Amino acid sequence: MADLRQEIARRRTFAIISHPDAGKTTLTEKLLLYGGAIQLAGAVKGKASARHAVSDWMELEKQRGISITSSVMQFEYDGFCINILDTPGHQDFSEDTYRTLMAADSAVMVIDAAKGIEPQTRKLFKVCAMRHIPIFTFINKLDRDARSPYDLIEQLETEFGIGTYPMNWPIGSGRDFKGVYDRQAGHILAFTDFHRGSQKIEAIEVDLTDTASLDELIGPRLREDLQNDVELLDGAGYEFDLEQVRTGKLSPVFFGSALTNFGVEPFLKSFLALTPPPLPRQAQEGVVDPFDDGFSAFVFKIQANMNKAHRDRIAFLRVCSGKFERDAEYFHVQGGKTLRLAQPQQMMAESRQIIDEAYAGDIIGIFDPGIFSIGDTVCAKGHKVTYEGIPTFAPEIFAAVERIDTMKRKQFEKGMTEIAQEGAIQIFHAPGSGLEEVIVGVVGILQLEVLEYRLKTEYGVDVRRRGLPYQYVRWIENRDMDLSRLNLGTDSRWVQDFKGNDLLVFGGQWSIRWAEEKNPGLILREFKQD
Repeated sequence: MADLRQEIARRRTFAIISHPDAGKTTLTEKLLLYGGAIQLAGAVKGKASARHAVSDWMELEKQRGISITSSVMQFEYDGFCINILDTPGHQDFSEDTYRTLMAADSAVMVIDAAKGIEPQTRKLFKVCAMRHIPIFTFINKLDRDARSPYDLIEQLETEFGIGTYPMNWPIGSGRDFKGVYDRQAGHILAFTDFHRGSQKIEAIEVDLTDTASLDELIGPRLREDLQNDVELLDGAGYEFDLEQVRTGKLSPVFFGSALTNFGVEPFLKSFLALTPPPLPRQAQEGVVDPFDDGFSAFVFKIQANMNKAHRDRIAFLRVCSGKFERDAEYFHVQGGKTLRLAQPQQMMAESRQIIDEAYAGDIIGIFDPGIFSIGDTVCAKGHKVTYEGIPTFAPEIFAAVERIDTMKRKQFEKGMTEIAQEGAIQIFHAPGSGLEEVIVGVVGILQLEVLEYRLKTEYGVDVRRRGLPYQYVRWIENRDMDLSRLNLGTDSRWVQDFKGNDLLVFGGQWSIRWAEEKNPGLILREFKQD
Protein backbone atom coordinates (compact mmCIF):
# COMPACT_ATOMS: atom_id res chain seq x y z
CA MET A 1 0.00 0.00 0.00
CA ALA A 2 2.89 2.31 0.77
CA ASP A 3 4.25 1.66 -2.73
CA LEU A 4 0.86 2.44 -4.30
CA ARG A 5 0.55 5.75 -2.44
CA GLN A 6 4.14 6.65 -3.25
CA GLU A 7 3.77 5.88 -6.96
CA ILE A 8 0.53 7.86 -7.30
CA ALA A 9 1.85 10.80 -5.26
CA ARG A 10 4.75 11.30 -7.67
CA ARG A 11 2.53 11.46 -10.77
CA ARG A 12 1.94 14.80 -12.48
CA THR A 13 -0.45 14.87 -15.45
CA PHE A 14 -0.91 18.10 -17.35
CA ALA A 15 -1.91 19.50 -20.73
CA ILE A 16 -0.02 22.17 -22.64
CA ILE A 17 -2.29 24.65 -24.39
CA SER A 18 -1.60 27.63 -26.60
CA HIS A 19 -2.41 29.56 -29.72
CA PRO A 20 -0.52 28.62 -32.93
CA ASP A 21 3.16 29.55 -33.00
CA ALA A 22 3.31 30.56 -29.33
CA GLY A 23 6.06 27.97 -28.81
CA LYS A 24 4.13 25.10 -27.26
CA THR A 25 5.84 22.34 -29.26
CA THR A 26 9.27 23.84 -28.54
CA LEU A 27 8.53 24.00 -24.81
CA THR A 28 7.26 20.40 -24.87
CA GLU A 29 10.47 19.23 -26.54
CA LYS A 30 12.67 21.05 -24.03
CA LEU A 31 10.76 19.43 -21.15
CA LEU A 32 11.31 16.03 -22.80
CA LEU A 33 15.01 16.84 -23.20
CA TYR A 34 15.33 17.49 -19.48
CA GLY A 35 13.68 14.18 -18.74
CA GLY A 36 15.98 12.35 -21.14
CA ALA A 37 12.95 11.17 -23.11
CA ILE A 38 14.50 12.45 -26.34
CA GLN A 39 18.13 13.14 -27.13
CA LEU A 40 17.67 15.84 -29.74
CA ALA A 41 15.14 18.60 -30.15
CA GLY A 42 13.34 18.39 -33.49
CA ALA A 43 12.34 21.36 -35.58
CA VAL A 44 8.72 21.53 -36.67
CA LYS A 45 9.25 24.17 -39.30
CA GLY A 46 12.91 25.07 -38.99
CA LYS A 47 15.05 25.22 -42.11
CA ALA A 48 18.08 24.07 -40.15
CA SER A 49 16.69 20.58 -39.71
CA ALA A 50 14.38 18.22 -41.52
CA ARG A 51 13.39 16.54 -38.24
CA HIS A 52 9.82 16.85 -37.10
CA ALA A 53 8.63 17.38 -33.57
CA VAL A 54 8.29 14.20 -31.56
CA SER A 55 4.73 15.09 -30.61
CA ASP A 56 3.56 15.48 -34.24
CA TRP A 57 3.08 12.04 -35.80
CA MET A 58 0.31 12.09 -38.40
CA GLU A 59 1.56 12.45 -41.98
CA LEU A 60 -0.65 15.48 -42.56
CA GLU A 61 0.83 17.08 -39.43
CA LYS A 62 4.33 16.57 -40.78
CA GLN A 63 3.37 18.17 -44.08
CA ARG A 64 1.85 21.21 -42.41
CA GLY A 65 4.16 21.50 -39.40
CA ILE A 66 1.32 21.71 -36.88
CA SER A 67 -0.23 19.47 -34.22
CA ILE A 68 -3.59 18.08 -35.33
CA THR A 69 -4.13 15.26 -32.87
CA SER A 70 -3.35 15.18 -29.17
CA SER A 71 -0.19 13.29 -28.27
CA VAL A 72 0.64 11.66 -24.96
CA MET A 73 4.19 11.60 -23.58
CA GLN A 74 5.53 10.19 -20.32
CA PHE A 75 8.97 10.78 -18.82
CA GLU A 76 10.78 10.80 -15.46
CA TYR A 77 12.37 13.88 -13.96
CA ASP A 78 13.73 14.54 -10.48
CA GLY A 79 11.74 11.72 -8.90
CA PHE A 80 8.47 12.66 -10.62
CA CYS A 81 6.67 10.62 -13.25
CA ILE A 82 5.32 13.19 -15.71
CA ASN A 83 2.51 12.69 -18.23
CA ILE A 84 2.24 15.46 -20.82
CA LEU A 85 -0.90 15.74 -22.90
CA ASP A 86 0.07 17.82 -25.92
CA THR A 87 -2.96 19.49 -27.49
CA PRO A 88 -3.34 20.95 -30.99
CA GLY A 89 -2.54 24.65 -30.97
CA HIS A 90 -3.62 25.32 -34.53
CA GLN A 91 -6.66 27.54 -34.89
CA ASP A 92 -8.38 24.72 -36.75
CA PHE A 93 -8.22 22.42 -33.78
CA SER A 94 -10.81 19.80 -32.89
CA GLU A 95 -13.04 18.67 -30.09
CA ASP A 96 -10.21 16.27 -29.25
CA THR A 97 -8.50 19.27 -27.65
CA TYR A 98 -11.40 19.87 -25.27
CA ARG A 99 -11.54 16.24 -24.22
CA THR A 100 -7.82 16.03 -23.59
CA LEU A 101 -8.22 18.77 -20.99
CA MET A 102 -10.77 16.57 -19.23
CA ALA A 103 -7.98 14.03 -18.63
CA ALA A 104 -5.48 16.54 -17.18
CA ASP A 105 -4.98 17.61 -13.57
CA SER A 106 -3.52 20.98 -14.54
CA ALA A 107 -2.73 23.03 -17.62
CA VAL A 108 0.29 24.99 -18.82
CA MET A 109 -0.74 27.93 -20.98
CA VAL A 110 1.98 29.15 -23.38
CA ILE A 111 1.64 32.77 -24.49
CA ASP A 112 3.69 34.65 -27.08
CA ALA A 113 5.14 37.71 -25.31
CA ALA A 114 4.67 39.85 -28.42
CA LYS A 115 1.08 38.83 -29.15
CA GLY A 116 -0.50 38.18 -25.75
CA ILE A 117 -3.71 36.20 -25.43
CA GLU A 118 -5.20 35.04 -28.72
CA PRO A 119 -8.62 33.54 -29.60
CA GLN A 120 -7.56 29.88 -29.39
CA THR A 121 -6.23 30.32 -25.87
CA ARG A 122 -9.52 31.85 -24.75
CA LYS A 123 -11.51 28.79 -25.87
CA LEU A 124 -9.18 26.38 -24.14
CA PHE A 125 -9.11 28.43 -20.96
CA LYS A 126 -12.91 28.19 -20.72
CA VAL A 127 -12.66 24.40 -20.54
CA CYS A 128 -10.01 24.64 -17.80
CA ALA A 129 -12.16 27.11 -15.88
CA MET A 130 -15.18 24.81 -16.20
CA ARG A 131 -13.20 22.13 -14.36
CA HIS A 132 -11.45 24.54 -11.92
CA ILE A 133 -8.08 22.99 -12.71
CA PRO A 134 -4.80 24.82 -11.92
CA ILE A 135 -3.45 26.96 -14.77
CA PHE A 136 0.23 27.84 -15.05
CA THR A 137 1.31 30.49 -17.54
CA PHE A 138 4.61 30.45 -19.46
CA ILE A 139 5.13 33.73 -21.32
CA ASN A 140 7.49 32.81 -24.13
CA LYS A 141 9.86 34.48 -26.62
CA LEU A 142 11.33 37.12 -24.28
CA ASP A 143 14.45 37.06 -26.44
CA ARG A 144 12.38 38.88 -29.08
CA ASP A 145 10.66 42.24 -28.83
CA ALA A 146 7.77 41.82 -26.42
CA ARG A 147 4.83 43.68 -24.96
CA SER A 148 5.13 45.17 -21.49
CA PRO A 149 4.94 42.39 -18.87
CA TYR A 150 2.41 44.54 -17.02
CA ASP A 151 0.17 44.58 -20.12
CA LEU A 152 0.45 40.81 -20.44
CA ILE A 153 -0.49 39.99 -16.85
CA GLU A 154 -3.25 42.61 -16.89
CA GLN A 155 -4.68 40.96 -20.00
CA LEU A 156 -4.59 37.58 -18.26
CA GLU A 157 -6.43 38.95 -15.24
CA THR A 158 -9.00 40.93 -17.24
CA GLU A 159 -9.85 38.36 -19.91
CA PHE A 160 -9.81 35.26 -17.72
CA GLY A 161 -10.98 36.76 -14.45
CA ILE A 162 -8.18 35.16 -12.44
CA GLY A 163 -5.34 36.50 -10.34
CA THR A 164 -1.71 36.24 -11.45
CA TYR A 165 1.50 35.85 -9.50
CA PRO A 166 4.71 36.40 -11.50
CA MET A 167 7.18 33.82 -10.16
CA ASN A 168 9.95 35.64 -11.99
CA TRP A 169 10.18 39.01 -13.72
CA PRO A 170 11.84 39.80 -17.06
CA ILE A 171 14.74 42.21 -17.29
CA GLY A 172 14.28 43.88 -20.68
CA SER A 173 13.19 42.10 -23.85
CA GLY A 174 14.41 41.48 -27.40
CA ARG A 175 17.98 42.72 -27.86
CA ASP A 176 17.88 44.22 -24.38
CA PHE A 177 16.79 40.97 -22.71
CA LYS A 178 19.21 40.37 -19.83
CA GLY A 179 17.41 37.59 -17.98
CA VAL A 180 14.85 37.20 -15.22
CA TYR A 181 14.70 37.94 -11.51
CA ASP A 182 13.45 34.99 -9.45
CA ARG A 183 11.15 36.50 -6.83
CA GLN A 184 11.14 33.46 -4.54
CA ALA A 185 14.90 32.82 -4.49
CA GLY A 186 15.97 36.46 -4.83
CA HIS A 187 18.48 35.80 -7.59
CA ILE A 188 18.96 36.65 -11.25
CA LEU A 189 19.21 34.20 -14.12
CA ALA A 190 21.36 36.06 -16.65
CA PHE A 191 20.58 35.56 -20.33
CA THR A 192 23.23 35.39 -23.01
CA ASP A 193 22.84 34.25 -26.59
CA PHE A 194 25.40 31.49 -26.02
CA HIS A 195 23.22 28.96 -24.20
CA ARG A 196 21.18 27.75 -27.14
CA GLY A 197 22.04 24.21 -26.11
CA SER A 198 20.93 22.45 -22.96
CA GLN A 199 23.64 23.50 -20.56
CA LYS A 200 22.53 24.62 -17.13
CA ILE A 201 22.19 28.35 -16.49
CA GLU A 202 23.87 29.35 -13.25
CA ALA A 203 21.89 31.67 -11.00
CA ILE A 204 23.61 34.87 -9.88
CA GLU A 205 22.87 35.68 -6.25
CA VAL A 206 22.25 39.40 -5.99
CA ASP A 207 20.66 41.76 -3.51
CA LEU A 208 18.30 44.28 -5.09
CA THR A 209 19.82 46.98 -2.88
CA ASP A 210 23.31 46.25 -4.25
CA THR A 211 23.20 48.97 -6.88
CA ALA A 212 26.84 48.67 -7.98
CA SER A 213 26.66 44.92 -8.68
CA LEU A 214 23.35 45.27 -10.48
CA ASP A 215 24.65 48.14 -12.63
CA GLU A 216 27.58 45.98 -13.66
CA LEU A 217 25.33 43.03 -14.44
CA ILE A 218 22.39 44.62 -16.28
CA GLY A 219 23.14 48.34 -16.59
CA PRO A 220 21.73 51.34 -14.65
CA ARG A 221 18.53 51.76 -16.68
CA LEU A 222 17.37 48.15 -16.41
CA ARG A 223 18.52 48.01 -12.77
CA GLU A 224 16.31 50.95 -11.90
CA ASP A 225 13.36 49.45 -13.81
CA LEU A 226 13.83 46.12 -12.01
CA GLN A 227 13.95 47.69 -8.55
CA ASN A 228 10.80 49.70 -9.25
CA ASP A 229 9.00 46.71 -10.78
CA VAL A 230 9.73 44.36 -7.88
CA GLU A 231 8.70 47.00 -5.35
CA LEU A 232 5.42 47.50 -7.21
CA LEU A 233 4.75 43.75 -7.53
CA ASP A 234 5.44 43.16 -3.83
CA GLY A 235 3.27 46.09 -2.79
CA ALA A 236 0.32 45.99 -5.20
CA GLY A 237 0.31 42.50 -6.75
CA TYR A 238 -1.55 39.39 -5.66
CA GLU A 239 -0.10 37.46 -2.75
CA PHE A 240 0.96 33.90 -3.45
CA ASP A 241 -1.63 31.38 -2.22
CA LEU A 242 -1.18 27.70 -3.07
CA GLU A 243 -4.83 26.91 -2.39
CA GLN A 244 -5.88 29.58 -4.90
CA VAL A 245 -3.43 28.11 -7.43
CA ARG A 246 -4.80 24.60 -7.01
CA THR A 247 -8.41 25.71 -7.50
CA GLY A 248 -7.61 27.61 -10.70
CA LYS A 249 -8.11 31.08 -9.21
CA LEU A 250 -4.47 32.22 -9.24
CA SER A 251 -2.09 31.52 -12.13
CA PRO A 252 1.67 31.45 -11.42
CA VAL A 253 3.37 33.26 -14.32
CA PHE A 254 6.83 32.45 -15.65
CA PHE A 255 8.79 34.43 -18.26
CA GLY A 256 11.34 32.77 -20.52
CA SER A 257 12.43 31.66 -23.98
CA ALA A 258 11.80 28.01 -24.85
CA LEU A 259 13.74 28.16 -28.13
CA THR A 260 16.94 29.26 -26.38
CA ASN A 261 16.19 26.99 -23.41
CA PHE A 262 16.09 29.97 -21.09
CA GLY A 263 13.94 29.67 -17.98
CA VAL A 264 12.59 26.22 -18.90
CA GLU A 265 14.23 24.21 -16.12
CA PRO A 266 13.36 26.69 -13.33
CA PHE A 267 9.80 26.65 -14.66
CA LEU A 268 9.69 22.84 -14.62
CA LYS A 269 11.02 22.65 -11.05
CA SER A 270 8.56 25.24 -9.74
CA PHE A 271 5.68 23.74 -11.68
CA LEU A 272 6.30 20.25 -10.29
CA ALA A 273 6.44 21.60 -6.75
CA LEU A 274 3.17 23.55 -7.13
CA THR A 275 0.98 21.41 -9.36
CA PRO A 276 -1.07 18.75 -7.58
CA PRO A 277 -0.73 14.96 -7.82
CA PRO A 278 -3.71 13.14 -9.37
CA LEU A 279 -6.98 14.76 -8.33
CA PRO A 280 -10.15 13.04 -7.08
CA ARG A 281 -12.77 12.45 -9.79
CA GLN A 282 -16.54 12.68 -9.71
CA ALA A 283 -18.42 9.46 -10.45
CA GLN A 284 -22.11 8.59 -10.27
CA GLU A 285 -21.35 6.68 -7.07
CA GLY A 286 -19.59 9.69 -5.50
CA VAL A 287 -16.08 11.16 -5.46
CA VAL A 288 -13.32 8.64 -6.25
CA ASP A 289 -10.03 9.06 -4.38
CA PRO A 290 -6.99 8.40 -6.64
CA PHE A 291 -5.34 6.52 -3.77
CA ASP A 292 -8.18 3.97 -3.58
CA ASP A 293 -7.00 0.37 -4.03
CA GLY A 294 -9.56 -0.35 -6.74
CA PHE A 295 -8.46 0.43 -10.31
CA SER A 296 -10.68 2.72 -12.37
CA ALA A 297 -10.20 4.73 -15.57
CA PHE A 298 -12.19 6.45 -18.30
CA VAL A 299 -11.77 6.65 -22.07
CA PHE A 300 -11.05 10.21 -23.22
CA LYS A 301 -9.71 9.60 -26.72
CA ILE A 302 -9.94 6.97 -29.44
CA GLN A 303 -7.54 6.92 -32.37
CA ALA A 304 -7.55 4.53 -35.32
CA ASN A 305 -4.62 3.73 -37.60
CA MET A 306 -2.01 5.67 -35.63
CA ASN A 307 0.72 3.79 -37.40
CA LYS A 308 0.65 2.27 -40.88
CA ALA A 309 2.39 -0.77 -39.41
CA HIS A 310 -0.46 -1.19 -36.90
CA ARG A 311 -3.84 -1.09 -38.64
CA ASP A 312 -5.58 -0.90 -35.32
CA ARG A 313 -7.65 1.28 -33.04
CA ILE A 314 -6.42 2.47 -29.66
CA ALA A 315 -8.56 3.71 -26.77
CA PHE A 316 -6.70 6.10 -24.46
CA LEU A 317 -7.55 5.69 -20.78
CA ARG A 318 -6.86 8.15 -18.01
CA VAL A 319 -6.23 6.07 -14.87
CA CYS A 320 -8.17 7.72 -12.03
CA SER A 321 -7.57 5.41 -9.08
CA GLY A 322 -5.51 2.47 -7.94
CA LYS A 323 -3.09 0.39 -9.97
CA PHE A 324 -3.50 -1.14 -13.42
CA GLU A 325 -1.88 -4.53 -14.03
CA ARG A 326 -1.32 -6.18 -17.38
CA ASP A 327 -3.32 -9.38 -18.05
CA ALA A 328 -5.68 -8.75 -15.14
CA GLU A 329 -9.41 -8.93 -15.79
CA TYR A 330 -11.31 -5.63 -15.65
CA PHE A 331 -14.92 -4.64 -16.09
CA HIS A 332 -16.18 -2.44 -18.95
CA VAL A 333 -19.14 -0.70 -17.30
CA GLN A 334 -21.03 0.48 -20.38
CA GLY A 335 -20.55 -2.84 -22.20
CA GLY A 336 -21.36 -4.86 -19.09
CA LYS A 337 -18.50 -7.26 -19.89
CA THR A 338 -15.29 -8.49 -18.33
CA LEU A 339 -12.12 -7.84 -20.35
CA ARG A 340 -8.57 -9.12 -20.17
CA LEU A 341 -6.25 -6.29 -21.21
CA ALA A 342 -3.19 -8.17 -22.43
CA GLN A 343 -1.28 -5.48 -24.35
CA PRO A 344 -1.57 -2.15 -22.54
CA GLN A 345 0.70 0.47 -24.08
CA GLN A 346 2.29 3.74 -23.19
CA MET A 347 2.95 6.20 -25.96
CA MET A 348 5.70 8.54 -26.95
CA ALA A 349 3.74 10.04 -29.81
CA GLU A 350 3.77 7.23 -32.43
CA SER A 351 6.22 5.02 -30.50
CA ARG A 352 4.66 2.35 -28.32
CA GLN A 353 5.84 0.32 -25.38
CA ILE A 354 3.99 -2.57 -23.74
CA ILE A 355 3.75 -1.94 -20.00
CA ASP A 356 3.06 -4.22 -17.04
CA GLU A 357 1.54 -1.66 -14.71
CA ALA A 358 0.26 1.90 -14.46
CA TYR A 359 -1.01 4.09 -11.65
CA ALA A 360 -3.58 6.83 -11.08
CA GLY A 361 -2.54 9.81 -13.20
CA ASP A 362 -1.07 7.72 -16.01
CA ILE A 363 -2.40 7.54 -19.56
CA ILE A 364 -2.48 4.10 -21.19
CA GLY A 365 -3.55 2.87 -24.59
CA ILE A 366 -5.50 -0.35 -25.01
CA PHE A 367 -6.56 -2.18 -28.15
CA ASP A 368 -10.17 -1.39 -29.01
CA PRO A 369 -12.03 -3.92 -31.17
CA GLY A 370 -14.82 -1.35 -31.55
CA ILE A 371 -16.46 -1.68 -28.14
CA PHE A 372 -15.38 1.56 -26.48
CA SER A 373 -16.88 5.03 -26.72
CA ILE A 374 -15.59 8.36 -25.45
CA GLY A 375 -16.39 8.64 -21.73
CA ASP A 376 -16.64 4.89 -21.02
CA THR A 377 -15.44 3.55 -17.65
CA VAL A 378 -13.16 0.56 -17.10
CA CYS A 379 -12.69 -0.62 -13.50
CA ALA A 380 -11.67 -3.51 -11.26
CA LYS A 381 -14.27 -6.24 -10.90
CA GLY A 382 -16.27 -5.76 -7.71
CA HIS A 383 -15.26 -2.08 -7.58
CA LYS A 384 -17.94 -0.60 -9.79
CA VAL A 385 -17.39 3.02 -10.69
CA THR A 386 -19.22 4.94 -13.41
CA TYR A 387 -17.54 8.20 -14.32
CA GLU A 388 -19.66 11.08 -15.54
CA GLY A 389 -19.60 11.31 -19.32
CA ILE A 390 -17.36 13.75 -21.14
CA PRO A 391 -19.37 16.63 -22.60
CA THR A 392 -19.89 16.65 -26.37
CA PHE A 393 -19.08 20.18 -27.44
CA ALA A 394 -21.06 21.90 -30.14
CA PRO A 395 -19.41 22.03 -33.60
CA GLU A 396 -19.24 25.41 -35.31
CA ILE A 397 -18.65 24.46 -38.96
CA PHE A 398 -20.86 22.17 -41.06
CA ALA A 399 -20.46 20.50 -44.44
CA ALA A 400 -22.30 17.88 -46.51
CA VAL A 401 -20.01 14.99 -47.46
CA GLU A 402 -20.75 12.37 -50.13
CA ARG A 403 -18.72 9.62 -51.78
CA ILE A 404 -17.70 10.06 -55.41
CA ASP A 405 -17.71 6.33 -56.21
CA THR A 406 -21.23 5.07 -55.48
CA MET A 407 -19.90 1.49 -55.32
CA LYS A 408 -17.95 2.26 -52.14
CA ARG A 409 -20.92 2.63 -49.82
CA LYS A 410 -19.65 0.13 -47.22
CA GLN A 411 -16.16 1.65 -47.04
CA PHE A 412 -17.66 5.15 -46.80
CA GLU A 413 -20.05 4.23 -44.00
CA LYS A 414 -17.33 2.34 -42.11
CA GLY A 415 -14.89 5.23 -42.38
CA MET A 416 -17.42 7.90 -41.39
CA THR A 417 -18.68 5.86 -38.43
CA GLU A 418 -15.23 4.92 -37.11
CA ILE A 419 -13.84 8.45 -37.39
CA ALA A 420 -16.98 9.81 -35.71
CA GLN A 421 -16.57 7.26 -32.89
CA GLU A 422 -13.10 8.67 -32.29
CA GLY A 423 -14.76 12.03 -31.67
CA ALA A 424 -12.67 14.02 -34.18
CA ILE A 425 -15.86 14.86 -36.09
CA GLN A 426 -19.57 14.67 -35.43
CA ILE A 427 -21.85 13.22 -38.10
CA PHE A 428 -25.54 13.92 -38.55
CA HIS A 429 -28.22 12.82 -40.96
CA ALA A 430 -31.85 13.56 -41.67
CA PRO A 431 -34.04 11.18 -39.62
CA GLY A 432 -34.60 7.98 -41.57
CA SER A 433 -32.01 8.72 -44.28
CA GLY A 434 -29.13 6.63 -42.88
CA LEU A 435 -25.65 7.59 -44.11
CA GLU A 436 -26.61 8.36 -47.71
CA GLU A 437 -26.50 12.08 -47.03
CA VAL A 438 -24.06 12.93 -44.24
CA ILE A 439 -23.74 16.28 -42.51
CA VAL A 440 -20.38 16.64 -40.78
CA GLY A 441 -19.93 19.05 -37.88
CA VAL A 442 -16.47 20.11 -36.69
CA VAL A 443 -14.98 22.61 -34.25
CA GLY A 444 -12.24 23.68 -36.70
CA ILE A 445 -12.16 23.68 -40.51
CA LEU A 446 -8.92 21.68 -40.62
CA GLN A 447 -10.80 18.62 -39.35
CA LEU A 448 -12.68 18.50 -42.67
CA GLU A 449 -9.34 18.24 -44.48
CA VAL A 450 -8.24 15.55 -42.03
CA LEU A 451 -11.50 13.67 -42.69
CA GLU A 452 -10.99 13.75 -46.47
CA TYR A 453 -7.34 12.72 -46.08
CA ARG A 454 -8.15 9.80 -43.77
CA LEU A 455 -11.10 8.55 -45.84
CA LYS A 456 -8.83 8.42 -48.89
CA THR A 457 -5.67 6.96 -47.27
CA GLU A 458 -7.23 4.62 -44.69
CA TYR A 459 -10.52 3.58 -46.32
CA GLY A 460 -9.85 4.13 -50.04
CA VAL A 461 -12.79 6.50 -50.48
CA ASP A 462 -12.71 9.79 -52.38
CA VAL A 463 -15.36 12.28 -51.29
CA ARG A 464 -16.67 15.68 -52.27
CA ARG A 465 -17.91 18.20 -49.75
CA ARG A 466 -19.86 21.41 -49.81
CA GLY A 467 -20.19 23.96 -47.05
CA LEU A 468 -23.53 24.34 -45.28
CA PRO A 469 -24.90 27.58 -43.84
CA TYR A 470 -25.29 26.25 -40.29
CA GLN A 471 -23.26 27.70 -37.42
CA TYR A 472 -24.92 26.34 -34.29
CA VAL A 473 -26.20 23.02 -33.03
CA ARG A 474 -28.42 22.34 -30.03
CA TRP A 475 -29.35 19.00 -28.50
CA ILE A 476 -33.09 18.44 -27.96
CA GLU A 477 -33.84 17.32 -24.41
CA ASN A 478 -37.55 16.59 -24.97
CA ARG A 479 -38.49 12.92 -25.20
CA ASP A 480 -42.23 13.34 -25.72
CA MET A 481 -42.41 15.97 -28.47
CA ASP A 482 -43.41 15.24 -32.08
CA LEU A 483 -40.29 16.63 -33.73
CA SER A 484 -41.69 16.30 -37.25
CA ARG A 485 -44.17 19.08 -36.39
CA LEU A 486 -41.59 21.60 -35.15
CA ASN A 487 -41.97 25.17 -36.38
CA LEU A 488 -38.48 26.11 -37.59
CA GLY A 489 -36.92 28.96 -39.55
CA THR A 490 -35.75 28.49 -43.15
CA ASP A 491 -32.10 28.11 -42.06
CA SER A 492 -32.87 25.50 -39.37
CA ARG A 493 -33.10 21.73 -39.60
CA TRP A 494 -33.86 18.67 -37.47
CA VAL A 495 -31.09 16.03 -37.64
CA GLN A 496 -29.88 13.01 -35.67
CA ASP A 497 -26.34 11.98 -34.70
CA PHE A 498 -24.95 8.47 -35.15
CA LYS A 499 -26.06 7.56 -31.62
CA GLY A 500 -29.67 8.48 -32.45
CA ASN A 501 -29.78 11.72 -30.44
CA ASP A 502 -32.07 14.44 -31.83
CA LEU A 503 -30.59 17.84 -32.62
CA LEU A 504 -31.39 21.09 -34.39
CA VAL A 505 -28.88 22.93 -36.56
CA PHE A 506 -29.23 26.68 -37.05
CA GLY A 507 -27.84 29.36 -39.32
CA GLY A 508 -27.79 32.06 -36.63
CA GLN A 509 -28.57 32.93 -33.03
CA TRP A 510 -31.90 34.51 -33.97
CA SER A 511 -33.01 31.16 -35.45
CA ILE A 512 -32.42 29.51 -32.07
CA ARG A 513 -34.58 32.13 -30.34
CA TRP A 514 -37.26 31.71 -33.04
CA ALA A 515 -37.36 27.92 -32.48
CA GLU A 516 -37.70 28.35 -28.71
CA GLU A 517 -40.43 31.00 -29.06
CA LYS A 518 -42.46 29.16 -31.72
CA ASN A 519 -42.26 25.75 -30.02
CA PRO A 520 -43.43 26.12 -26.41
CA GLY A 521 -41.87 23.56 -24.11
CA LEU A 522 -38.91 22.85 -26.42
CA ILE A 523 -35.76 22.36 -24.31
CA LEU A 524 -32.41 22.86 -26.07
CA ARG A 525 -28.91 22.26 -24.67
CA GLU A 526 -25.63 23.75 -25.86
CA PHE A 527 -23.64 20.57 -25.17
CA LYS A 528 -24.50 16.97 -24.52
CA GLN A 529 -23.32 15.15 -21.39
CA ASP A 530 -23.06 11.49 -22.39
